[in-house]
Amino acid sequence: MPAVTVPDLTVLDRLGTPGLGDTVRPVKQVITAPKGYEGEGFPVRRAFAGVDLSDLDPFVHMDQMGEVEYAPGEPKGTPWHPHRGFETVTYIIDGVFDHRDSHGGGGSITNGDTQWMTAGAGLLHIETPPEWLVQSGGLFHGIQLWVNLPRSAKWNPPAYQDIRSAQVGLAASTDAGALVRVIAGHVGQTAGPGSTYTPMTMVHATVARGARLDLPWEPSYNALVYVLSGRGTVGTEGRPLETGNLAVLGAGDFLTLRASDHPDGRTPDLDVLVIGGEPIREPVAWAGPFVMNTKAEVMQAFEDFQAGSMGQIPAVHGAPTHLIEG
Repeated sequence: MPAVTVPDLTVLDRLGTPGLGDTVRPVKQVITAPKGYEGEGFPVRRAFAGVDLSDLDPFVHMDQMGEVEYAPGEPKGTPWHPHRGFETVTYIIDGVFDHRDSHGGGGSITNGDTQWMTAGAGLLHIETPPEWLVQSGGLFHGIQLWVNLPRSAKWNPPAYQDIRSAQVGLAASTDAGALVRVIAGHVGQTAGPGSTYTPMTMVHATVARGARLDLPWEPSYNALVYVLSGRGTVGTEGRPLETGNLAVLGAGDFLTLRASDHPDGRTPDLDVLVIGGEPIREPVAWAGPFVMNTKAEVMQAFEDFQAGSMGQIPAVHGAPTHLIEG
């Protein structure tokens, strides 16, 4: 997994360990993400399937895209489609993805880059592999996370953040056995570059074989650990985790992960995405590409989209020009 790597972790700031009075978060639930397909047919794992929205809040959806090695001609993306009422966070670990939206946002992201799109009041967007990647094939692996917006921000103008891998905050575990990449929020004294409406933290951590990671975590946030690859355990109870598992954690000040001494053969490390945020605690009405507070607002979103008020597809040479509603 390329993302961001550091040859010598000992030069990074070290994270602390739980002290007197600190609580390590217990494990509430572990699920295995089912596999499916998205867009024009790229493989995904539905990371939040089977988890109650109250445990996910402020998040509503997450897909692990890939990991897949495409043959020439196989790479796929999405057609143009609308969104309203939330933010999409696309984090690319391997490969390249292009994004364009009807408000002028977009660009290409590759190993360790993030596109943070605030749909707000509504827009159209498209995500595709570049043409050269379609022709050559290659490795593709990433995450797309949907972050809900509070009622007060759902009608804000759309916005876009282009977060490059070099901007990501970096830290190491106490024994330098784990690399922690902070994309948004804070972990200890290390901050990520992502600007968020809802207070939250997003971390990609790589824990070396047999190493342990104690991650300080804001007590008011929820905590979700998704295994991108490898094997390990979570919590002081040592709950086993492997690729495609999501652990929902309870309350506390720290979360604890350990990479297995007996890796799965494909990778010696445990790679995880750790996310958490301050719950919004508002009603959620979600249908397809719209995340609102009421059913009436969702129906209005469909009507607005069909009426063309969420924007027009910009003229882009070679880009698909048909719309979908999901």
